[in-house]
Amino acid sequence: MNNLFVLAAVLLVVQYGQSQGLEDKPTETRRAVPQDCVCVPYYQCTNGSVNQNGIDIIDIRIKDGPCDDYLDVCCQKPDKNTDRVKPTPNKRLGCGERHPEGVGFRITGDEDNEAQFGEFPWMVAVLRNLGDKNNIYQCGGALIHPQVVLTAAHCVVGKKPSQLRIRAGEWDTQTNDELIPHQDRNIAKIIVNKDYYAGALYNDVALMFLETAVELTDNVDVVCLPNQGAIFDYSRCFASGWGKDVFGKEGKYQVILKKIELPVVPHADCQIALRKTRLGSYFELHDSFICAGGEVGKDTCKGDGGSPLVCPIKEEPTRYQQAGIVAWGIGCGDATPGVYVNVALFRSWIDQQMVKNGLDPQEYSYH
Repeated sequence: MNNLFVLAAVLLVVQYGQSQGLEDKPTETRRAVPQDCVCVPYYQCTNGSVNQNGIDIIDIRIKDGPCDDYLDVCCQKPDKNTDRVKPTPNKRLGCGERHPEGVGFRITGDEDNEAQFGEFPWMVAVLRNLGDKNNIYQCGGALIHPQVVLTAAHCVVGKKPSQLRIRAGEWDTQTNDELIPHQDRNIAKIIVNKDYYAGALYNDVALMFLETAVELTDNVDVVCLPNQGAIFDYSRCFASGWGKDVFGKEGKYQVILKKIELPVVPHADCQIALRKTRLGSYFELHDSFICAGGEVGKDTCKGDGGSPLVCPIKEEPTRYQQAGIVAWGIGCGDATPGVYVNVALFRSWIDQQMVKNGLDPQEYSYH
C-alpha cells in the first residue's frame, strides 16, 4: 500500500511537470531565439536595439569631480608667494616646436613618463574657476593660437566662459617655483561643434577663445594643426596630460605633466579591437575618431580628456602637429587602443571659426 502511494505521487509530479513544460528539453528548444534578433549582453541593448555607438558603455576621459572618495572634500591650499622669473626671449621656429631636453634644466631619473619642463609648450590645463584663486582641474587642452585653446567638447559643454579658465606653461602642479611662471587666462567665448553628440561623443571638439592672448615664451607656445583629411596611421606620437596613472579608484592624478609615446592605429583595426570589449561585435567606430595605443601599460586615462595627441611633421620631425584630442576608451593601459578626436577632420571648421572671430589660422599652419 505504501509503495502504491509513493508510485502514485511520482506519477502525479511527472504529469504536472509535463503540463507546465518542465520536461528535460534541449536548451535551444526551450529558449528559441527569434530570427529577427540576436543575443547580446544586457548593457549592449538599448530600447530593444543593439547598441552600436557605445552610449553608457564607454569610459569618457574626464575627471568627475575634485575628489575621488565621497569622504574627501576639496580644501584650498595655503597661498604661497614667490619671486617670479621674467619670461626669457623666445627664439621661435614656428608652431609645434617640442623641447625634448627641457627648458632651462633637464630632470633626471624620469622613469615614470614625466615630461621635461617646457617639453610640450602648447599643453594647457583647463580649470574650473571657483574664485578666490581656487581652481579645480577639469581637463586638458592645447594652444593653437595665443588666444585660442583646442579641447574636447565633453570637457566644456554646458559651461559658461566665466566658470572656466586656462593655465598655460604649467608643469608641476604642486609648486609655483618653476623657472618660468605659468600664465592664467580667462575665457571670453566657448564654441562647441554644432554636430557634437554627447551620447557617443561624436564630433567631440570645441574651441575656447581667451579674453587676452598668452605671451609666447619658452614654455608657452602653439602647436601646428594638420591639413584637412591628413592620415597618421602607424605614426609614433605623444599624448600628454595630468590624468590618472591607472583606471579606477586606485588611480592617482599626476603632479608632474606626463607623456606617453603611442602608435596611431588604423580605423578598421581599432574597430576590430573595440568589438572584442564590452562594446560588442556590432560596435561601429564613428569617422570623427582615430585611435592610438594598444600597447599594454601605455595609455591616456581618466582626467586626460581634451589633452592633445601630437605627431611629428614628416618634413621636419622635430616639430609636431596635433592629430588627436583625448576622448574616451575602455579602461586604461591594456591592449585596447584609446579613442581620440580626429583633428584633421575638423581643420576646415577650425579655420572658419578663427576667421569669424578675426584671428589668423596661419598661427598653427606649418611653413
